[in-house]
Amino acid sequence: MPSVSRRDLLRSTLVTGAAFSASSLLIPSAWGRAENVIAASLETESALAPREKLLFDFGWKFQFGNSIDPAKDLGFGDSQGDFAKTGDFDFAKIAFDDSKWRTLNLPHDWAVELPFVRDEVQNSHGYKPVGRRYPESSVGWYRRVFDIPATDQGRRVAIDFDGAFRDVLVWVNGCFIGRNDNGYAPFHFDITDFLVLGQKNCIVVRVDASFGDGWFYEGAGIYRHVWLTKTDAVHLGKFESYARSTVNGSSATINLGTVVQNQAAQSVSAKVTWKILDPAGKTVATAEAAAQSITTDGSATYTATAKLTNPSLWSIESPSLYAAIITVESNGKAVDAERHTFGIRTVVFDADKGFSLNGKSIKIQGTCNHQDHAGVGAALPDRLQYFRLGVLKEMGGNAVRTSHNMPTPEWVDGCDRMGLMMMCETRQMSSNPEGLAQLEALVKRYRNSPSIILWSIGNEENQLQNGMAEQGARIGATMVRRCHELDPTRPVSAAVNADNEKGVSDALDAIGFNYNLNNPEPYHKQHPTKAIYGSETASAISTRGVYSTDPLRNTVSAYDINEPGWGETAETWWKYYATRDWTCGGFAWTGFDYRGEPTPYGWPSINSQFGIVDTCGFPKDTFYYYKAWWSQESVLHLFPHWNWEGKEGEPIKIWVHSNLDEVELFVNGASLGSQKVPHLGHLEWTAKYQPGTIEARGNKGGKVLLTEKRETTGIPASIKLTADRTEIDADGEDIAVLRVEALDKEGRPVPTASNHIGFKVSGNGTLIGVGNGDPNCHESDKEPRRSLFNGLAQVILQSTKEPGEIHIEAFKEGWEGVELTPFKLTITTKKVDLRPQVS
Repeated sequence: MPSVSRRDLLRSTLVTGAAFSASSLLIPSAWGRAENVIAASLETESALAPREKLLFDFGWKFQFGNSIDPAKDLGFGDSQGDFAKTGDFDFAKIAFDDSKWRTLNLPHDWAVELPFVRDEVQNSHGYKPVGRRYPESSVGWYRRVFDIPATDQGRRVAIDFDGAFRDVLVWVNGCFIGRNDNGYAPFHFDITDFLVLGQKNCIVVRVDASFGDGWFYEGAGIYRHVWLTKTDAVHLGKFESYARSTVNGSSATINLGTVVQNQAAQSVSAKVTWKILDPAGKTVATAEAAAQSITTDGSATYTATAKLTNPSLWSIESPSLYAAIITVESNGKAVDAERHTFGIRTVVFDADKGFSLNGKSIKIQGTCNHQDHAGVGAALPDRLQYFRLGVLKEMGGNAVRTSHNMPTPEWVDGCDRMGLMMMCETRQMSSNPEGLAQLEALVKRYRNSPSIILWSIGNEENQLQNGMAEQGARIGATMVRRCHELDPTRPVSAAVNADNEKGVSDALDAIGFNYNLNNPEPYHKQHPTKAIYGSETASAISTRGVYSTDPLRNTVSAYDINEPGWGETAETWWKYYATRDWTCGGFAWTGFDYRGEPTPYGWPSINSQFGIVDTCGFPKDTFYYYKAWWSQESVLHLFPHWNWEGKEGEPIKIWVHSNLDEVELFVNGASLGSQKVPHLGHLEWTAKYQPGTIEARGNKGGKVLLTEKRETTGIPASIKLTADRTEIDADGEDIAVLRVEALDKEGRPVPTASNHIGFKVSGNGTLIGVGNGDPNCHESDKEPRRSLFNGLAQVILQSTKEPGEIHIEAFKEGWEGVELTPFKLTITTKKVDLRPQVS
């Protein structure tokens, strides 16, 4: 397969840094089948201008603080005069002794490292001891000493956080810099005046997770990337550049805009030029905005247009990306430049015809997703974002909703490059200064991303829909108006769990319904000009590999028959939205299981069971219902397994998810008959259990196209490891995702295996997380061991910066049960150019 530049693949959507490493980065499906990501061979930026964007993730020191006891919190808050004088914070100076602090790299989520506690107040956050009642584990301190060369004289230097949870205070060289009080929006501080050139400098970050933004697991700490950005005193404004496309037949007009800021000591004259690159990296258009005079500490807005003929449109099948290189020139030289990707496509939400992309009518086949994953909590390596999107795309999904917050840049970038659409949602639904600031950051940050088809200003704000409907209407109108001002190209919506007849719904461009299938049709008749979609649907519940609901074990049958009082099964909701032309489709709750909101049970359940896949990304059986009716592939999925020792002679339900014409079922060689596949439905048989084999034969056009078997296996005899990739980058960031399973003596996976497996890792990598998808498992996500849950577990390995090999051995832990033959696997880590980073 051709290689894909890691620089291109992991580039942030807007602002980029200097030259990136070039190496292969393939996006796997959940089963290790790699698919090449469409990415352009783009020009490097190293020669553009003296802008540097340096990764600031490595080599931090960390220790816990305390939210109520200053003596256990570096003495911070011991006196009301802490902030009286600038430069008085000794813990943020070079001389402070942090030798006993833990060394770690970012992103980092300390909540996932904590034990589970039975505290019903914490159930929605995954039973982790974080919050005001847990002062000893709710505050974390981060320190980093770094160099600023003397050659940075005259430049502006800023620290950029993609996100941290939650309340953040920042100091540099003993001086307080600023604070941020939300867990999802990026934040930025200019630290130029506080730096010492040509010497070492110190930054300290205090993160307090005592308060939350949501009612789900949110993590704790600096769980997204941090960057050090260096620019000329005359530079482009942060998140101020945009490229808006309008398609006219076989041509497109690109409306370009940006803001230039002047932090020099004198007025300057500056002009802006744009260069447009096509998906192959070829220059296809240029534009220029005339020079303007900018006063000291002032700014100027620049606009221009560019024309393209026969543009390559961004689509689900072919996510073509263009790039705009924006250069600021002053006194005859380039003083700043940035490069952002964008796409050219048309999106229409129509009240009668539903949704269309580039004039083609399609249904939104989406899932809602929180941002955590087994083993790592909220601190996902970039590669894991793409892995998760690969799982959803393998299912036939074509869209995601960022429930319920501003997403990480890599999730958006992955959608841009892999061809998934996005409903992009802000966290705080409010027109107060904080709410509007979060909304503005969201829209400005991501308005160039072609994957985003819809802005969402909130989720299930029941107060604003009912008791405070008048205030809700005003708040909604203000937020919608601000979205339109910042981005006039996209509709604005919200996820509403009501009839949408009042409150925030009044101002929305497209109407989203959460659940209650009795609401959309009457609304459509009453409001024939409003487009309608399912903003949150299903909430079907199931446990992977379990086929009878057992409240004593906190498990739910994996047959598609279980939904809470407010929800629908997968089949019910999809039949509704798929068969009505006027609906645009919808978003199922949820793609992945997630920590917190344990449903339908409480303790000892520590995560939800809404997912179509579990917390590791292992598919539940309903995954194949969606794949049958969402994807273009022929599908035949037979379940359950056929290991029912002790149930001989008892009836077992047998289901098939398929999109073929007809399926015949055989049990131990005897036919139980053939059934035609109902459109958007499934097939069922019942058979008395006897050990052996069940087999489904799927016919299309009168011929057997697919067959699938389930065999009664023996007991576990050996362990098997399978990596999504056996070669990764030696950059300290890249990961390999390993599937762990137990095989019988015939080499068949044992679907009911629950063995405890240990792992030994050596060489040029580390184990950063383990999981098994069990909603009731309280084992550590970080220890090198994990039990199998219904035959499966997952290990995540991360490379170091030294090329070589990662060796992992999986072996049976404990003395119980039969011996298992261990398994060894080697992952090669190849040398690459590291992306620019802080030393």
